[in-house]
Amino acid sequence: MRWSTRPRAGRRALTGLVAAALLGALSVTVATPVAFAAKQEGIGYRTKDPQKMTPLPTTGNWLGSYIVGGQQVFCVSFQLKAPDSDEKYRPGDELLTKWGTKLPADQAANISYLLLRYGDTKKPDEAAALAHLLHSWTAAPRTPADLDPALTYDKIGYDAPFHLAQLQDQHPDAAAAVARLRTEAEANRGPWTASVTTPKDPQYPGEAAEWTVTVKNAKGRGVPDVPVKLTATAATLGDEPTTDTAGNSSPQAAAKDVTLKTDTDGVVRVKLTPTGDQPKLAAALSAPADRPYVRVPVDTEKQRVVSTGGEKELTTQGVVNVAKPGQVKVTKTDANTGKGVGGAVLRITGKDKTSAALGQDGKPLTGADGKPAVVTTDRTTGGVTVENLRAPQDICVVEAGPPPGYTNAYDPKNPPSACGTVKPGETLTLTVVNKPNEVPRAIPAGDAPVVQARGVVETSYSTPGLAGLGLLVLLGAGLAGFAARRASRR
Repeated sequence: MRWSTRPRAGRRALTGLVAAALLGALSVTVATPVAFAAKQEGIGYRTKDPQKMTPLPTTGNWLGSYIVGGQQVFCVSFQLKAPDSDEKYRPGDELLTKWGTKLPADQAANISYLLLRYGDTKKPDEAAALAHLLHSWTAAPRTPADLDPALTYDKIGYDAPFHLAQLQDQHPDAAAAVARLRTEAEANRGPWTASVTTPKDPQYPGEAAEWTVTVKNAKGRGVPDVPVKLTATAATLGDEPTTDTAGNSSPQAAAKDVTLKTDTDGVVRVKLTPTGDQPKLAAALSAPADRPYVRVPVDTEKQRVVSTGGEKELTTQGVVNVAKPGQVKVTKTDANTGKGVGGAVLRITGKDKTSAALGQDGKPLTGADGKPAVVTTDRTTGGVTVENLRAPQDICVVEAGPPPGYTNAYDPKNPPSACGTVKPGETLTLTVVNKPNEVPRAIPAGDAPVVQARGVVETSYSTPGLAGLGLLVLLGAGLAGFAARRASRR
């Protein structure tokens, strides 16, 4: 004869009956979250009455979470034995119904979403609602025969209307949570998609611009309240880099990674400041798996465990090339000869020909007088190059004053100028043309024909020179008169 060390069935049943009676009494008298003596139960509620089956349970059914291995989990396989806190589980397969059949895709997606969003809830109303929905989907009766009270625990289906009525009667907030969670799952279930949108305008070193990450559900709508981990490369996140007392930029003061939640439109907005040539923003988040998976107990009569393990990681990233500076090469030329004119003073302005052009750092290029900066053309080539300009940018080169020999055609109200667009990494070539002064080559005398000047040489006289010239003219006239009088005496 073999001896057994296990307690007799009658004693074990009696102990279980006493414990169940105590638990049932607690569930009736306490309306707040119930703490049960059985340490495997987490948060939730026990119904006042049990669902009818054979044999009839002595306490109501537990709707809530369990604690297994220190982790909050939820169970399926309605009415099988509840897990112990130290129960050993093995990785399982895809979650199936209590009958071993495949869950419809929409229900599987709903479960994955709810486990992701509410698997770690600390609210008993939500825990009870989640447990109710899990049983409603995984142990739904195939026909009314699956609810026959003559069926045993391993054959009975889940009577969802009966349990919902129990919640409505005892915990109306939990019953309301059932409808809320179901609606939310229908609206936001997976598969999700995530994308990073970079700024439309060019981005420059040290200047913050807004980047966005959008999370959408299976219906293409934004999913709110999703934690998204953002990691920056060759950039910092947050406000623009700080500046110390010496005026040195400190991009390290800003964060390299942050976790933010999506807004009501499913969008995360963040300021990104480039510190290198190719700033990148990577986004990572937990998304609901298409189908949840279970953990299978070693004891096959125990319920199976589902938790947030049904999720999957979703990643996306965006990268831009920081805009390179451009430059402008200006040549001052003679309108007649096409040769370069040296010594010309030119202002580098914006498109309006009044404001200053911008450097790569975004600051206006101004002189000591606060006006747009001036440059002077080379006396040999007539050219000058201005580097490190922000690009793209529309700029103009405006003559600040005429060089010698080009004053006559100069109109200060409409000075010679040339405009164009500076593009990143490229050189804009502009030419400013001046018309030279025209002076006569010969002075007309008597009735001789007038010869117009065709040269480009400018002639000038000083004030003393002009006075001497008048004296010589008068002296010549006197000498001519003296000669005439002398001839008449002869």
